[in-house]
Amino acid sequence: MYLRQKPNGLKPFASIKQILSALAVNTSGLALIEFAYALPLVMGVGMYGAEIANVAMVRMRVNQVSMHAADNAARIGEGSLLTQKKIYEADINDLFIGADIQAGRYVDIFENGRIIVSSLEEHSDGDQYIHWQRCKGKKAHVSSYGTEGEYASDRPVNGMGPASARVTAPADGAVIFVEVAYDYKPLISSTFTNTRTITTRSAFNVRDRRDLTQIYDRTGSDPVADCDTFDGIS
Repeated sequence: MYLRQKPNGLKPFASIKQILSALAVNTSGLALIEFAYALPLVMGVGMYGAEIANVAMVRMRVNQVSMHAADNAARIGEGSLLTQKKIYEADINDLFIGADIQAGRYVDIFENGRIIVSSLEEHSDGDQYIHWQRCKGKKAHVSSYGTEGEYASDRPVNGMGPASARVTAPADGAVIFVEVAYDYKPLISSTFTNTRTITTRSAFNVRDRRDLTQIYDRTGSDPVADCDTFDGIS
């Protein structure tokens, strides 16, 4: 038996050997191969960066919602230079509508979160308490710093907020304390972040002389944003 030779006299095995030798010294595809090896790492880092940036953006937006809600709640009310401002249930409902518009559809604050507005005031015994509290949102979340009522079991006698940044209301005045809790929806995957719930807090002193005795009902049938109800803006 014998191997059939090609016209140039080279055997098939010799041709294969030459091809392999040529491939061994050929570097024209190295960049593509290196990119193929690096692609999973590059994609992973890119997705991680995008997720972290999205967390930061959503956190900033939720924080802005809490800050503006507290600021607006500290300003609302009807009155004149001769009378104290009265706050109405309709004013608070408008406040929540404004917060929903500010948050935008991307965050959808009442579908995935909850806003809790509290009026922190000084009690006649000298301690602090929450005179009234209004809530809006479908998220099952209660205030981390107390609920309304002079005799509430979790009455914030020392003020509201974390221990390192606790706020208190002055005598004959009030502080509007807003807490927002929001369930974060991952942009890509929850694998890239351990953020599940974003919680922000803001507080503002009531600017003008406000009637602190009650929240009024202008029409007699204004809906109340009760904290036992979990709903959104319809």
